[in-house]
Amino acid sequence: MTPARAAALNAPLRTARLALEPLRAAHADELFEALRDEALYAWVSATAPDRVDALRARWERLESRLSPDGTAAWLNWVPRRASDGVCLGRIDVEVRGDEAPNVGYMFARQAWGHGYAREAVGAVVAHLDALGVRRMVASVTVGNEASRKVLEAVGFVRARLILEADVIRGVKCDEEEFVRVGR
Repeated sequence: MTPARAAALNAPLRTARLALEPLRAAHADELFEALRDEALYAWVSATAPDRVDALRARWERLESRLSPDGTAAWLNWVPRRASDGVCLGRIDVEVRGDEAPNVGYMFARQAWGHGYAREAVGAVVAHLDALGVRRMVASVTVGNEASRKVLEAVGFVRARLILEADVIRGVKCDEEEFVRVGR
């Protein structure tokens, strides 16, 4: 993966209501408090950030857009509501060749129920498809209906059930794998 290809894949995007900006370390200051909301972690094994400086440092490393070995693009967007400029969350995609084996997203509670996730993830999927990323994969913890609906709305289909795929708060959880094949 070349730096130029990674930069093209992680271009700024726009939708009717959102501006999707490539993630920068400075976004940590805007998103830190929203990402500390424990409700965001009900369905994922990640934990809330505990220090803004640590989050900023982690995101600064992601600004290269490349994995340490240079074989994958690490793409990250911050959807910002166009009407008032508020950052609503983040979308993360790993790209290897013409495949995205890991599509993920997390939106602040204030964004829930307004269709922002569907709109933003749909824009990323369309963008990557247009640039030749033909197969995209996302996993959702069984029971996370909101994420399942987002993925289905943007063309992903359930491919398989993965038993005990993750551990969330000490409990083994099953995941559903969703796949989208480009047109």
